Formats: sequence, C-alpha cells, structure tokens
Amino acid sequence: MQDKTFLNSNIIIFNRKTKKLEKEKIYGKKVLLFLYKKNIFSKFFLYLISNFTLFSKIFALFKKKKFSKKKIYSFIKTFEIDKEEFTKKIEDFSSFRDFFIREIKKRKISNNPKEVIIPADGRYLVFPNINEADGFYVKGEKFNLYSFLKDKKLSEKYTNGAMAIGRLAPSDYHRFHFPVDCFATKEKIINGYLYSVNPIAIKKNIKIFEENKRILTILKSDIFKEILFIEIGATNVGSIIETFKGENFYKKGDEKGYFDLGGSSIVIIFEENIIKFEKDLIENSKNKIETKTLMGEILGKSI
Repeated sequence: MQDKTFLNSNIIIFNRKTKKLEKEKIYGKKVLLFLYKKNIFSKFFLYLISNFTLFSKIFALFKKKKFSKKKIYSFIKTFEIDKEEFTKKIEDFSSFRDFFIREIKKRKISNNPKEVIIPADGRYLVFPNINEADGFYVKGEKFNLYSFLKDKKLSEKYTNGAMAIGRLAPSDYHRFHFPVDCFATKEKIINGYLYSVNPIAIKKNIKIFEENKRILTILKSDIFKEILFIEIGATNVGSIIETFKGENFYKKGDEKGYFDLGGSSIVIIFEENIIKFEKDLIENSKNKIETKTLMGEILGKSI
C-alpha cells in the first residue's frame, strides 16, 4: 500500500526574504506523485523517463517552439516570479525555453573575500560535517561520498568536510555563478540518469544524488583552498551548459553556466574547517527545512 503521508505531503520551506515558512508550489506535482508510487506502471514510466535522454530531448523540442511562449505569462503569475529582474520584456522571449534560461539584471555581490555567496537561486540545506547528511532525507540511508564523486582520493580528502545542497525548482532563475574568487579547473562529467531531485523523489530514493548525471569542477581559492562545485542534472534537464572557459581565474558572481529546462541541483563541498555557514541556514537545516535563497546572498564565511 502506498504511504498516505507521501501522497499528501507538502514541501515546507523557509523564505529568507520574507522570513516566513511557506508551502512550496510544485510544478508537475501530480506527475511526480504518480511516478514515485510503488506500483509496476509508475516504475515503468519512471524508468523510461529517467534512463533515456530521448524524453528530455522531446520535452526540450516543444519548449523551444514559438507556440510555447503562451505558457510564460501564466507561469510567471502562478509562481510569482519577479519580472523586474528580467533583462528583456516578456514578449521578447522567443520561447518558453528562452524564458527558462533567462538572464537577469546584475545583483549586488559581496566584495568581502572571506564571504562565500549563494551560487544559484534555490532552496538550500547545509551540513557543517558531511557525515550529518547520513539518514537526513531517508532514515537509515547513508550518503556515499565516494559513489557521488566517483573519485577515491577526493572522497577521502573531503570525508569530514562541509556540504551545501541547493535545489532549483523550475520557476527559479537557472543560471549558476562562482561562489568565490577562484581559479576554475576543467570540468569532469560523471554520466548518469535523470531522476527528479524534488524532495518527493529524494525521500523515496536518496541515491538519486549518486546516480544522476553531474558535472564536477574544482575551484581553487587562496582563502577557501579547493572547493568542489557539482551541478546535478534532473528530469527534463538533458543539458548542463557550462559557459565558463575552464582553467581560468573568475571573480565571485561571474557566470559559470546554466541548466537547460527542468529542476536541478548544485552541491558545494568544502574541506574540513574552512567555512562557517550562516546561522539561519544551519538552524533550518537542523530542522530539516530548506531555506529559499537568491544568488548573491551569503552562504557562509571563512573560519
């Protein structure tokens, strides 16, 4: 029998801007609930969607067509997106996909070299020690750093490090930025599936983080040493587009890339005793509540 609490569950987040708890509006919630039921039909469709990029490509094809523009106005209204941040008028977007990967007006970025900024709009959880992530989403399930990084040396180096997880919803600004001044190495692609990273899905299978397609970049910083920056693809995100040119120096707030359609996540991992996350992020995470934050806000400071 399907867990009733799962079927009726709402996602409660803390909005950093309003300083209030909110019930998140979930794009495609009915589809997600169907896909993650425990029956043979749901499992079959979930397997097809998550294991074959054809479905993501078909989805993307429709969203690139001119007729998809019709959905933009209602989408903005439903999810209360701030139009004032757009760099162009709504009618000037060529398609829903064009709107989805939109650029925004420049935000204020801290010039304090000891501060790390939020790299992308989203809902964040922080773990001052990665081991605290064990059993966080699903009781009894462990987060396996080696399986996630697919690199023994890196997993050993960061075994007691700190981790921040940022979940982007379809309504978010989907470009991601460098969190500190750094020298970025060439990215490493870790191929995988395209499962949803929505909490509805994560609570059913924590190993999604270890199985989904992801891209890892090492960011070298004088103050924060070597930071692991990982972008995770998800349902309908067949492409993680890197707009930065590897092996160069970048300023905090410079664009690194964007997700092309769908929900997705970013994971940032620091070495041990390097960062102190902001108090509100720590407190909310202890209570298993994601904090909705915007790119450019403060993630933490150097110890």
